[in-house]
Amino acid sequence: MGFRPLETMSDVISRKIVTGDKAMVAQVFLKKDAVVPEHHHESEQITYILEGSMKFELEGTEVIVRKGETLTIPSNVPHRAVALEDTVDLDVFSPIRTDWLTKDDAYLRRGEKEES
Repeated sequence: MGFRPLETMSDVISRKIVTGDKAMVAQVFLKKDAVVPEHHHESEQITYILEGSMKFELEGTEVIVRKGETLTIPSNVPHRAVALEDTVDLDVFSPIRTDWLTKDDAYLRRGEKEES
């Protein structure tokens, strides 16, 4: 467990992961218009925007989260996100995202971009 090096997911998304036994923190780097396709997971997610801004779609609602703001996504709630500008976020997951550790996260590796 512990720190993992920068991982390039696609030409628009990369990440660094730190994991323990019960919680995971990921620093995610998204280029403007990068799309995180709709997905859901058992883990509760807390997203803190360090730089930039993102538009999240969850439960029929759009929420824009900007630098210094946070968003909590409950367990198993389907959600999608788009980077409105070059963005760095810090995601906290509990329990850990084993799909990220085993690289069973193809939805993130497609390199989708929103038409602007």
